[in-house]
Amino acid sequence: MHSLDRFAETKLAALDGAALRRRLTPTARHPGAVLDRAGRRLVSFSCNDYLNLSTHPTIIAASVAATQRYGAGAGASRLVTGDHPLYDALESRLAALKDTEDAVVFGSGYLANTGIIPALTGKTDAIFVDELAHACIWAGAKLAGAALFTFRHNDLDHLASLLAATRGQARHALIVTDGVFSMDGDLAPIAGLAALADAHGAWLMTDDAHGIGVLNAGHGSAYGEAVPLQMGTLSKAVGAYGGYLCASRVVCDLIRNRARSFVYTTGLPPGVVAASIASLDLIASEPDYCAQPLRKARLFTEALGLPAAQSPIVPLILGAAEAALAAQAQLEAHGFLVAAIRPPTVPEGTARLRFTFTAAHEEADISRLAGLVRPMVAVPA
Repeated sequence: MHSLDRFAETKLAALDGAALRRRLTPTARHPGAVLDRAGRRLVSFSCNDYLNLSTHPTIIAASVAATQRYGAGAGASRLVTGDHPLYDALESRLAALKDTEDAVVFGSGYLANTGIIPALTGKTDAIFVDELAHACIWAGAKLAGAALFTFRHNDLDHLASLLAATRGQARHALIVTDGVFSMDGDLAPIAGLAALADAHGAWLMTDDAHGIGVLNAGHGSAYGEAVPLQMGTLSKAVGAYGGYLCASRVVCDLIRNRARSFVYTTGLPPGVVAASIASLDLIASEPDYCAQPLRKARLFTEALGLPAAQSPIVPLILGAAEAALAAQAQLEAHGFLVAAIRPPTVPEGTARLRFTFTAAHEEADISRLAGLVRPMVAVPA
């Protein structure tokens, strides 16, 4: 056996021993909240397609029409020949939804965060990140080479103390947080973060991947707050693919020139961009529909006697990875897919079931699922 294969085999064996190995499972999604997986039809409570737009006939038709007109791929980076005509419409709609001067679209949310943060900060700066921020925020912060400080989750007092102690040593300071935390479903205290940023001459950046389309009539978690850097994705409630930054015109222009993950990445396929445009049009015109995922998440938390959901994401922390996997299997046996989330995605000892709710979930299914989950709620973390 080659030494590389031995290395891989040893690492995989260790993951198996800790119940942390992942395997791909082919999954065929259908309109609504239904999918086929391993030969079974399941109701999924594990998809981030909160508005079910990825299978919406209007969105699909827009994608097909754009593909037929402009081709299957962009052909080059946007700064070369890949900036096809649909991009301008998409960025205009994003800026309108977020009430900013401009927007710039990336190939993915991960590419956005690993491009934006290093483009704005460097070795003489400081970055302050919530401890539960998404992995791509941490990746971007580390690439920047700035002094990096972690503040306790949603703890404004801790962040204030870090800023007071270190801000004077840095040229610029950037505060970065999720708007909706993807594994816990809770919201960042954006108004308080904005006030701290203003008091210390720092810049605030929020990642609204799980807020756009479903909070504040679809505008997202930062709507109405003074947030100069509003980042997010097009792959969840928008139902397509890509990432974005909504900001001032001059900041977006700087990002188009300096963010390496923008400059050196082929543009998104025209069909993907067209799908996002159609989805944003629907989000802007149907605020009541955008409210459905959160309403249905709250039906679930109310049925279980849990605190009211703050977003379409509801976690049930079970502790050990094996316990989370067993709970997933139990629910799957009853026709529900609820993914077990394990370290390193979540901290050690906090493996969980992560329930996500969509506009298409039937209330009867939510009620039946709650009945199955109720005995698990008393299980200690």
